[in-house]
Amino acid sequence: MHPSRTLRLALPAIAPTLGLVLVLSACGGSSDEADASDDPLTVYVGRDEELVAPLLEQFTEETGIEVEARYAGTPELAATLLDEGENSPADVFLSQDAGALGALSDAGLVDALPDEITGAVSPELTSTDGTWVGVTGRARVIAYDGEELSADEVPDSVTDLTADEWEGRVGFPPGNASFQSFVTGYRVAEGDAAAQAWLEGMADNDVQSYEKNGEVLEAVNSGQLDLGLINHYYWFQTAAEVGAENMRAQLKFPEAGDPGALVNVTGAAVLSDHPDARAFVEYLVSEAGQTYFVENTYEYPLVPGIAAPEGLPALEELQGPEIDLSDLADLETTVTMIDESGLS
Repeated sequence: MHPSRTLRLALPAIAPTLGLVLVLSACGGSSDEADASDDPLTVYVGRDEELVAPLLEQFTEETGIEVEARYAGTPELAATLLDEGENSPADVFLSQDAGALGALSDAGLVDALPDEITGAVSPELTSTDGTWVGVTGRARVIAYDGEELSADEVPDSVTDLTADEWEGRVGFPPGNASFQSFVTGYRVAEGDAAAQAWLEGMADNDVQSYEKNGEVLEAVNSGQLDLGLINHYYWFQTAAEVGAENMRAQLKFPEAGDPGALVNVTGAAVLSDHPDARAFVEYLVSEAGQTYFVENTYEYPLVPGIAAPEGLPALEELQGPEIDLSDLADLETTVTMIDESGLS
């Protein structure tokens, strides 16, 4: 078991731009350009437009494939896709977390991906049945007020946050997809009863509720909140804007095996027989796509040989709960549990 890790004022020196080596075809696995579609590729994007739009432009410039994107929150888009079913206009879904992809896979709405795509990333960071592929990794962390607390004073486990000592001092976004996947992972690792007890314990401990991870970090960074549960890259994005030396908030990685140490992934799935759909997903796990995320979102690349942002623990050192990411699909029960605990 690895000891808990802390991160203090460690802004990454952005990894050098890697050569754009595209290992994709013009039409989802075929080299016959005549098979390419004249219809734009429709991608449902459960991530921020400002982060993903430049990547889509880059993809179009490199391949000539036009993309029409629909942006919304991952939970909203997943619900929309489940409602639209086989009549959905979407060709690809780019999700903020694995749980939503698992839900669509369970509903039979995604097409299996070829081994050359799914095999690009480690098996534990993608689907077990090849229905979706992991694109980037994001670690759950505890952001803390570095002017009020030392790393040693911050709990190593999220389970300790229900203690009286932290009443009214902790915040998180209960409606956020990443938080909901974390709770789902808690359920898978420790059981529903333990997860429900933790949620109710946090509610009883006057946890502060926010809409987004960025708002949680801002509250910690401004001294309004002592501790916040977020994904690691929010700190790096803010530090890149204001300077690491100006960051009041610091990060602590929960101890190995803790429910709070979950490493979740963004991912993508093909939803139609559009001839360019697989080409787009393949691009996401190519050197060009992976480098884009490293340099612009500070997330972990999932393809071997691509350097992660400096200042982060190596991905293999982050030992979250021993769960299969495909088991994060039951978001509906998680949302119900969050609502019943009084946190929504």
